[in-house]
Amino acid sequence: MKYTKIITGLCFYLAIALTAVSHTACTPDEIEGGLAPAPKSEMVQFTATPTADNPNIITFTNTTPGAFRSIWDFGNGSSAEGNQVSGSFPVEGSYTVKLTIITNGGFASNTQTINIAQTNVSMLDREDYNTLTGGGASNADGKTWVIDRTQPGHMGVGPAEETSPIWWSAPPNDKASEGLYDDEMTFNLNGFAYTYQNNGNTFVNGANAAGLGGAVQGADYTLSHTPPANMTWSISDEGGKKFLVLSNNGFIGYYTGVSRYEILKLTENELYLKAGDGANAANAWWLRLVPKGYEHPVKPRELKMENMFDSFDGNGNMVWKKDQLTFNESYDNPAPLPINTSPKVAMYIKQEGEPYAFANLFADYAYNFDLTTRNVFKLKVFMPGYNDFTTMAGYDWAIKTMLKQVSVKLQDGTLGAPWETQVEIKKEVTQLDKWVELTFDFSPYANRKDLNRIVIQIGGEGHFIPGIFFIDDFRLE
Repeated sequence: MKYTKIITGLCFYLAIALTAVSHTACTPDEIEGGLAPAPKSEMVQFTATPTADNPNIITFTNTTPGAFRSIWDFGNGSSAEGNQVSGSFPVEGSYTVKLTIITNGGFASNTQTINIAQTNVSMLDREDYNTLTGGGASNADGKTWVIDRTQPGHMGVGPAEETSPIWWSAPPNDKASEGLYDDEMTFNLNGFAYTYQNNGNTFVNGANAAGLGGAVQGADYTLSHTPPANMTWSISDEGGKKFLVLSNNGFIGYYTGVSRYEILKLTENELYLKAGDGANAANAWWLRLVPKGYEHPVKPRELKMENMFDSFDGNGNMVWKKDQLTFNESYDNPAPLPINTSPKVAMYIKQEGEPYAFANLFADYAYNFDLTTRNVFKLKVFMPGYNDFTTMAGYDWAIKTMLKQVSVKLQDGTLGAPWETQVEIKKEVTQLDKWVELTFDFSPYANRKDLNRIVIQIGGEGHFIPGIFFIDDFRLE
């Protein structure tokens, strides 16, 4: 066993070089007796025999003496291992089949050209082919896929041995500033053509950017890139897994230095892939795609009404958000007198100028309001008399002065322009420098089922006048 260390190292590197088929390394016992002379290419021989009932399926037999491993590349994106294997060639054409053998002296390769006379259409009628291409050979345009940008987890990264991206998973639209979401990947069964339309740029993994002629960087970035023409695709079955393989350095959306993707899921509306990392074999990347133009079904929101209250002294269940507003949720009560002796209240500050013309406070909910059961809100407000209620400055369509008014609005916060469908109740504040309680009754809108946001706006909108106000004890009755 004096050659144990040498042989073990040799087999380790050979196994890495041939991982397209198998990750199994040889052992010293397999080549007992020491190193023999290295094999030569002309020594590698194999036969190719069409099966009797289907000439598009070829049986390959290794006839090379002394080989204890036989690695096959069929020239169509598929591969196999063994002394006798079968390769499927549904499409007519010439294929260069490569056999690599490993002996106790090293490894060598040789090739043969296999000619397939006719396309076997029945072999193309496969569920995975049809799903990927949107109908198979009958769909001349193929099927176009895009990154599933609106959903969480459309990209991710994690250890290569994991089944999910445990290190990082992209939130919706996380890479909107990069050259990724406008990319289109089209798969056509006619000629197994793969077309990648990237509109001039590609989002690359910085460590692998050199593969596209870019500069290697520590961070990902968008690179100017023109995809190659005449790319093809294939699906191979290996060890119970399916792999999508692209030719001519092709890739899908996000470049990680590889052209081979494990297919984790392939349905009419989802293509979920796991890719390697060309710069670090310990890492893997995940990509989720959907057909171009596909929109995920919107799950109906639950309709209900739960308690809502906030006394701004640590006792409350509302999460407030600010829009062009300065807001202090715990401020000393400026007038701790009846009807509000609470030591802490909230301070609402509208700043001066056009950028603050629509200052407001709001809270969003994961459900839609059931206004048939509860529909009345109450709020205490203190409006200081030192505010300027006379100066005029604002948009021409608006009342240009600060108003002695509090408005509560209910909106659909899922809309891009939620104010377009809002309902609003305005209450005039008739007493300054004093706590008053206002009631906002939304019972006239009890038939609305699409509202899920509460908005509080003080002093009106559309004007540029600054103001300071105090609120407390907001609640749903």
